[in-house]
Amino acid sequence: MIRVGEIFVFGSNLAGRHGAGAARQAYVEFGAKMGQGVGHIGASYAIPTKDEQIRTMHLHQIEPYVEEFIDYAKAHPELKFFLTPIGCGLAGYRREQIRPMFKDAPDNVRFAETWEERD
Repeated sequence: MIRVGEIFVFGSNLAGRHGAGAARQAYVEFGAKMGQGVGHIGASYAIPTKDEQIRTMHLHQIEPYVEEFIDYAKAHPELKFFLTPIGCGLAGYRREQIRPMFKDAPDNVRFAETWEERD
């Protein structure tokens, strides 16, 4: 459950179409904007796991966006981030494929309880 003042971090697509899953929640509840699929928007932060045509991106394509997020979180210690299991829903990856990308996440990034669910 997200806490007041946290930024909701979700898996998105490069087209910024937030129609399902955590992306839809980010749009409805946390200020994500249609057409913006990367970065900090409102009380949300989009990390793309699908491309402009809503096709799942390869892990090596997702990783730079994760690194960009980690750099952003490190540069903004005043913010708290609630990280959903990006790429583990509609994009189809398993948590053990995605979670290692976040090994260098700073302390202001909190992993959602759903990271612990079995795939």
